[in-house]
Amino acid sequence: MGSRRGQGYVYKRGNVWWISYSIAGKKYQESSRSRSHADAVTLLTQRLAERGRGLSRRDLEKVTFDDLADLILADYRKNGRKSIRRLETSLLHLRAGFSAWRVVDIREDAIDRYAADRLAEGAAAASVNRELAAFRRAFNLAERAKMARDVPKFEMLKEDNVRKGFFEDGELAAVEAALKPHLRPLLRAAHITGWRRGELLSREWRHVDFEDGWLRLDPGETKSGEGRMFPMIPQLRAILESQLARKREIERETGQIVTDLFFYEDGRPVKDFRRAWVKACTEAGSPGRLFHDLRRSAARNLIRAGIAQRVAMELTGHLTASIFQRYAIVDETMLVEAAAKLSSHLGGDVKPDRKVLPLR
Repeated sequence: MGSRRGQGYVYKRGNVWWISYSIAGKKYQESSRSRSHADAVTLLTQRLAERGRGLSRRDLEKVTFDDLADLILADYRKNGRKSIRRLETSLLHLRAGFSAWRVVDIREDAIDRYAADRLAEGAAAASVNRELAAFRRAFNLAERAKMARDVPKFEMLKEDNVRKGFFEDGELAAVEAALKPHLRPLLRAAHITGWRRGELLSREWRHVDFEDGWLRLDPGETKSGEGRMFPMIPQLRAILESQLARKREIERETGQIVTDLFFYEDGRPVKDFRRAWVKACTEAGSPGRLFHDLRRSAARNLIRAGIAQRVAMELTGHLTASIFQRYAIVDETMLVEAAAKLSSHLGGDVKPDRKVLPLR
């Protein structure tokens, strides 16, 4: 039992974890003297750095991109970063472009060509930027470990990060009607809370507090690692109470225990519903809609309701104001409503040309 990442390897001999790694073309193996996998990962990170210190120019020329990939993977494992899967995806693309390259040969022109090639393949600018950011991080780690010198400049691509996908009331109702009954509560809960699909699908009844009125995410379950709670407003309570009634009905009929909040008609937890979602959106006349659009809509609704941005971010779990603001919170309808309020304040009776839609 072990885990391989490029030329670095953590594995077990008996009850003790060992490490194996390669620096500048030379292979090393060493016991961590510990039964803890985390201790072995920490040792691997240290050795990758220590073996790189004091390398001669000739040795530096042997350091390859794969050595840098090993270094950043070990760093992510040591620090327990949840984005390691995203890193592995980025490294997969970077390896296709730079595997076996000598680090001393990787300069700005090669990096720019890589970015241009990825865009030509159809990759989004945001995806390429994540790959370049990982590459830059790997270079910085290598420089600290004296495995690289003269870190090249990474020119990031311009991104269009403004999100434009929102559900209006009629559209939401149409998609809900097209969905199978067991998925409708999930849609409504997402539209109210703005929580991510994975956060909602992982909720169990132990996370519901009907007495005090909270739906909880425990520490370690969120993207930030921090816990979160959403107040059980009447609309959310109605959804959960209906789910609870159906849960008890299934348990009486089948004798099995239903632990998840969102489940199929037979009590099995809902996991992947992408095909059902695409089909429902198409039938509702809204092809291409994303489940994530419900999160954007929830964020907009919170701001429309007059809730302070800081509080709204706490409810939805947005980590930074910049990310929250990308959701184009100020939309056309809100501008029309603002104009109507301004007209009233100025004492005029001129109404906006456009109909002011009711607040959600």
